[in-house]
Amino acid sequence: MDENPSRIRRRVSFRKRTRPSLEGISAIPTTAEFDPGNVDEEDMAAGNRRRKTVEAPPVEYNDSEEDMFGAYDSFAENSLLGQIDDLEQNYMQVPEQNRQNTDLAPEALSSEPIRDNKVDITAVDNLMALKNDAHANNLSGPEAVTVEPEADILYDVPSSQALYFENLKNSSTDLGAQFPRGSDQNSSSNQTVHEAPHSHIELPPQNAEVHNRSDVTRRKSLKDHLKHAMTGNAKAQTSVFSKTKQLKETLLSEEINVAKKTLESSSDDRGPFYSLPSKVRELYVQFKGIEKLYEWQHTCLTLNSVQERKNLIYSLPTSGGKTLVAEILMLQELLCRRKDVLMILPYVAIVQEKISGLSIFGMELGFFVEEYAGSKGRFPPVKRREKKSLYIATIEKGHSLVNSLIETERISSLGLVVVDELHMIGEGSRGAVLEMTLAKILYTSKTTHVIGMSATLNNVEDLQKFLQAEYYSSQFRPVELKEYLKINDELYEVNSKAEDGITFSRLLNYKYSDTLKKMDPDRLIALVTEVIPNYSCLVFCPTKKNCENVAEMICRFLSKEYLKHKEKEKCEVIKNLKNISGGNLCPVLKRTVPYGVAYHHSGLTNDERKLLEEAYSAGVLCLFTCTSTLAAGVNLPARRVILRAPYVAKEFLKRNQYKQMIGRAGRAGIDTVGESILIVQEKDKQQVLELINSPLENCYSHLIQEFTKGIQTLLLSLIGLKIATNLNDIYQFMSGTFLGIQQKILLKEKTLWDITVESLHCLTEKGLLQKDTVCHSEEKLQYHFHITNLGRASFKGMIDLAYCNILYRDLKKGLEGLVLENLLHLVYLTTPYDMVLQCDPDWMIYFRQFSQLSPAEQKVPALVGVSESFIGKKASGQAIKKKVDKDTVNRLYLSFILYTLLKETNIWRVSEKFNMPRGYIQNLLTGAASFSSCVLHFCEELEEFWVYRALLVELTKKLTYCVKAELIPLMEVTGVLEGRAKQLYSAGYKSLVHLANANPEVLLKTIDHLSRRQAKQIVSSAKMLLHEKAEALQEEVAELLRLPADFPDRRAAAIEEV
Repeated sequence: MDENPSRIRRRVSFRKRTRPSLEGISAIPTTAEFDPGNVDEEDMAAGNRRRKTVEAPPVEYNDSEEDMFGAYDSFAENSLLGQIDDLEQNYMQVPEQNRQNTDLAPEALSSEPIRDNKVDITAVDNLMALKNDAHANNLSGPEAVTVEPEADILYDVPSSQALYFENLKNSSTDLGAQFPRGSDQNSSSNQTVHEAPHSHIELPPQNAEVHNRSDVTRRKSLKDHLKHAMTGNAKAQTSVFSKTKQLKETLLSEEINVAKKTLESSSDDRGPFYSLPSKVRELYVQFKGIEKLYEWQHTCLTLNSVQERKNLIYSLPTSGGKTLVAEILMLQELLCRRKDVLMILPYVAIVQEKISGLSIFGMELGFFVEEYAGSKGRFPPVKRREKKSLYIATIEKGHSLVNSLIETERISSLGLVVVDELHMIGEGSRGAVLEMTLAKILYTSKTTHVIGMSATLNNVEDLQKFLQAEYYSSQFRPVELKEYLKINDELYEVNSKAEDGITFSRLLNYKYSDTLKKMDPDRLIALVTEVIPNYSCLVFCPTKKNCENVAEMICRFLSKEYLKHKEKEKCEVIKNLKNISGGNLCPVLKRTVPYGVAYHHSGLTNDERKLLEEAYSAGVLCLFTCTSTLAAGVNLPARRVILRAPYVAKEFLKRNQYKQMIGRAGRAGIDTVGESILIVQEKDKQQVLELINSPLENCYSHLIQEFTKGIQTLLLSLIGLKIATNLNDIYQFMSGTFLGIQQKILLKEKTLWDITVESLHCLTEKGLLQKDTVCHSEEKLQYHFHITNLGRASFKGMIDLAYCNILYRDLKKGLEGLVLENLLHLVYLTTPYDMVLQCDPDWMIYFRQFSQLSPAEQKVPALVGVSESFIGKKASGQAIKKKVDKDTVNRLYLSFILYTLLKETNIWRVSEKFNMPRGYIQNLLTGAASFSSCVLHFCEELEEFWVYRALLVELTKKLTYCVKAELIPLMEVTGVLEGRAKQLYSAGYKSLVHLANANPEVLLKTIDHLSRRQAKQIVSSAKMLLHEKAEALQEEVAELLRLPADFPDRRAAAIEEV
């Protein structure tokens, strides 16, 4: 007998890790890389059984046994049944004269087809071994076949088969009943399966009678038995486990662990995809079509400063691919370093776009994507035990989130903060809030990494000092950009080497009639018809009204041939615009959309804007006339960008704004070149020449300019969060801010110390701070500050300090006679103060609405001090002797608009009723929802306002969605607005659970005007939100069951140990 019996080992396919050069790291795997390979000798010896799995095609279920298994007979070389059949045939073909004295050779079991298909000998043992111990003595020395201890046939088979084999192994008596022994003990070949401890395969002695009976019983072969059982498993509604899913999760977990180790080590091996699992690369290919990184992206990701986790600022032209670098760094932090990440974006629309795009990554890779925008966001965020969170926030919500993390001593859990459009730090009150956020992070957490990116940065040195960051820049653009100026009928190309900065390019070649020259003096028709309808075009206009006029003018003179281009799709767009607006349709869009033209500005509703953007991205619309806000908003590139005039409203264009607008020209992967054309009048020619040759504007701190929203708010929160409570510490903090870095430039008359002292004094005068004097010595006094209840409520609610006392007064007065019979009183209390200044009431409409109030509703104007007679006199133009607060009157008018909107939930009808643009009403609603959330947090800090808390929770939800109650669960999903929610509800998707379990392909067929990409994003966002809510509940349960650290028994036990 052979001393070293043949060993049958199941070969495992897995992706062998390579050590590519830096140039090859970013390459996407070829098809060959996904094919199973042979086992690496060292890894197999170490027991490494990782396996690369690929997504299987959809399974088509069939109830027909013939259809499901009829073709199995032809799978002789590949299928499990074929392998077992070969074993049976090998067993039955052994010559009779050798059965008594010859053992079954290992080579018979290790036949080539079996080895090639990795069949584990354990299964052969389980299926073919003989149970009767009495006959073991009659066998002529059976030979043992050694089995790999970890090998398992269930590893490679479908879950239904795996369940069958487990049942087979655990129910030997049942199988024995199916193969009766008979009266003769020699019929052992038909006995039950027995799991031999040492995996012996024993052969019975030669016996003609036994052999004949064996042939008879084998007519019901084991293959047929398995086929029948597998058919039953396929039909039965039993819970089965997915081996493929289990393998994917195991592989992903192992790769994350490997990547984590490489990040922590000093090795140059950065893992399969920039320290990330290869799964990440596959997701970018599958969902974003990114197969290879640009060279600059690879260079940036492999910088020493990035690998050493230093803070980084990087700058590239618009459309250069900045966001992808940030995403890879964020995924490294989430998956490898196991830290939370905050991404700060400038606008709500961009936040929602980013959440839709990254939710799929979160579901596949195991992290949460949470929205902090408008009224959405939880403070403090849920503390997760296992999965980490990617917080995507607007500037204001990002600041509140950082405050809550500092307050709960969790700021160190934030591993990375990414700021897009970093140049906005120099823009008004939002820039001041961004500066405060970054300054607090830098001061309170030395482990949090900060990354800023922008296309328009100039004084980078100041920003580097402030963020203590390295700097990387490149002029790379995936598509070449050519800049032109149009002066009269001539086009000049911008050329920095030329004397004037421009060189003559060509004359416009378009026949203009006298009428057309008067209607289109800027020759816009000639410029746009060179690219549309086959390519896209953006026309930036100075004002919203000008956008609409230009769109109509262009369509008036376009050829009728343009109507035929994608005519069916454009009809669908018009139909859908009507559906989302309750049958209403803007008359301008009704005339322009058939030509593939539309306007885009803040006067559109959210639903309209989203639908038009989707139609433009799909190529149904080919031209947008738009305001400058589109340049900083969602990504809508074009072949040609035309600037109607070098103005934004009445202000002359800035270099930063110009670069952002022209940066939209050229679509990567579609266009080979992008063009920008700035239309110049003779009177503006010199200024424009200076514009195109001037450097970008510098960024300057706005903490001083925005006094109540800037430095005062910062100092209040510093003391409230106990970051700094005495004057010296506060001054030290201020010295590290962006203002502190630029104080020599910005502070001419007063020093930073003087401004700090004055601001603290002002906060004390307002009753937001209290000053304590602590005597350290006889000569030196040290001032300490602590925050009052009103001060804490103000900074927690992110209330503009100019209005905090007014808000407190209004809420206090409201308690004297709070009207709860309707929502009007609560709506008044949550109407934003800053929008009151923009309000100019139509007094006739005001009086009409006032007179239609019910007796219960009329109590509200009486409580706030506005009488019907006053409004009547204003409407009739009579003189008014009694003095009434103008802000209160205007605020009540805005409250009427919001109250009517909540009752009717139709922006169009309310727009007509109050004769106001629907876009303004949409913005008022959005602002009210956000302010209501702020007032809620304000009231949570003041015990006297306890009654408002529950009321404002519901009101905030109503203002956020402003739809019928049944649609709210659907609109909680990012990207689902009212129009889409109505479609989903009508199709039977009435809850978040319905949507999370929906099949994107079914949604595609069920919901009109829905693309496959949108369907996938909606489902993944719903799944993410559902998992997030479930996880939050689990965390609450765990917290309830967790034994407190101050539990008395624990302290007593600690004392006894001492």
